[in-house]
Amino acid sequence: MAGLVLNETGMEDCGIDDSFKYDLYSVVYSVVFVLGLCTNCAALFVFCFRMKLRNETTLFMTNLALSDLVFVFTLPFKVYYNVNRHWPFGDKLCKVSGTAFITNIYGSMLFLTCISVDRFLAIVYPFRSRSVRTRRNAGLVCAAVWLTIVGGGISVTFFSTINQANRATACFEGFSKSTWKTYLSKITIFIEIVGFLIPLLTNLMCSSLVLRTLRRPGTIGHGCNSKRRVLRMILVHLGIFIVCFVPYNSILFLYAMVRTQALANCNLERFVRTLYPITLCLATLNCCLDPVVYYFTSESFQKSLTTGGKGGVRAESIPRSDTHLSTEAETQKTIMVSDSQVEDFCEMLLLCLNSTLYQ
Repeated sequence: MAGLVLNETGMEDCGIDDSFKYDLYSVVYSVVFVLGLCTNCAALFVFCFRMKLRNETTLFMTNLALSDLVFVFTLPFKVYYNVNRHWPFGDKLCKVSGTAFITNIYGSMLFLTCISVDRFLAIVYPFRSRSVRTRRNAGLVCAAVWLTIVGGGISVTFFSTINQANRATACFEGFSKSTWKTYLSKITIFIEIVGFLIPLLTNLMCSSLVLRTLRRPGTIGHGCNSKRRVLRMILVHLGIFIVCFVPYNSILFLYAMVRTQALANCNLERFVRTLYPITLCLATLNCCLDPVVYYFTSESFQKSLTTGGKGGVRAESIPRSDTHLSTEAETQKTIMVSDSQVEDFCEMLLLCLNSTLYQ
């Protein structure tokens, strides 16, 4: 949870100064706002207006871009707060800001996990998963993800999110130890398990099974290009998890232990409060990195950009499901068998004609 967890100075006995975070947040949030707004608006434009044929993967990506935009729109308020170190926008907007961060961070992880599971089903179980991989089921999954992340975000609004400190109003800072023990520790554990650990393990498992399937000979019809695309998808997804989410959630868990006094050590507190602002900034970068997922893992997204949207996507470039690799292999095999049967039939017909003419 963004400033909900670590942007506070309630542990003063160790004499730790982490005021550098305000300047760091101001710079990073400004950059993320500009890049995230441009790239995610462009992505939504492509998804909604240029892609004529949409599959379940596209639906997950659309929701991922939407969750990024929800957070991006709150960044100007965060920039103002970190520059002036004062929150003049009231308690409701402070709650919205915190909820948007939780929605973005954990929504991104869950939607990326949905894409990984969809790819896993399409490659490892291409035929058996056809009845499961439908737009209706994908829509139900997206609704469940939104309910989960919004519910987790709203849970932090059960108590006041603004505090008075040094004649200034703080947003998500300075929570008391009793608040931590009563509410925040439980919320943190729930979000860490549901929003981080389960998606991380699921992504690792799906990626390993997909890689094992790709190593089998004859899995993909023409091999090289399709395998490279799938490997690129796996690397991008795991890269975002490792760079953006693993450091932040690891530090968040450690700090929760320190703040509830399950771990009481000044060196550990200094370590956590120094690294937290850095890992938080890495986590917010996912708004700028998610569009990389759309471009490098979706062939139909690339074609929609290159065709310029004129007249829609041509028949030969209509985006197939980007992960129906094994299905393509079977289709190619069927076409080859059909062609050979046609050739045999033609030879038999010519022999019959020749024998009839020369009788």
